[in-house]
Amino acid sequence: MTKAIVFDLDGTLIDSAPDLHQASNRLLADLDTEPLSLETIRSFVGNGVPKLVERVLKARDLYRDEARHASMVTQFLAHYDAALHDKTVLYPGVVDCLDALKAQGFSIGICTNKPEAQTRAIVKGLDLERFVGAIIGGDSLPVKKPAIEPLQETLRQLGLGVASSSDDVIYVGDSEVDAATAKAAEIPFFLFTDGYRKSPINQLPHTVAFNDYAELEYLINSKWS
Repeated sequence: MTKAIVFDLDGTLIDSAPDLHQASNRLLADLDTEPLSLETIRSFVGNGVPKLVERVLKARDLYRDEARHASMVTQFLAHYDAALHDKTVLYPGVVDCLDALKAQGFSIGICTNKPEAQTRAIVKGLDLERFVGAIIGGDSLPVKKPAIEPLQETLRQLGLGVASSSDDVIYVGDSEVDAATAKAAEIPFFLFTDGYRKSPINQLPHTVAFNDYAELEYLINSKWS
């Protein structure tokens, strides 16, 4: 039976907050408004671009209605597309970990709330395509995480059924959204603690917590040994 490891992206495999921060402040500059701090933007990440833009606008009391919000999302994405990975970096040890997992025959997928086009561009730009067999973004389906359908579709594309045993799948993420997704899907959740979570570790349901990708291969093999 194929065993699959599905990863979140932002705050899990990559630190994308600096580029999201840059795009957010370019949007605010378009609106003749003061910028927001990196830490503020980092706290807004996790529920997809529309929610990020909503939070940015509300932080400067600029949110008016859904039509304007949709326009601002388009404007934000134009800024973001222009510099998707200027400042975005992989967390230390990610490449070595993915390389080792792939060599052992694990199927690897990405399930994120970031739009699919931007996800694929970043995965390509950071040379992760060689590891990844499936990518589902926040706009790939009518719903996004913490709904379970995006995770189920990732597994389907990796060749596992949506009713796959929890013995065959691990979900790796960093946030409250990821923890809720894994819990709803009844899949073991490995929590990367150096990402964008807002809650204490003990308040997020998880199977294992780690802060170093050099540990992850061992932790995965320990579960499946």
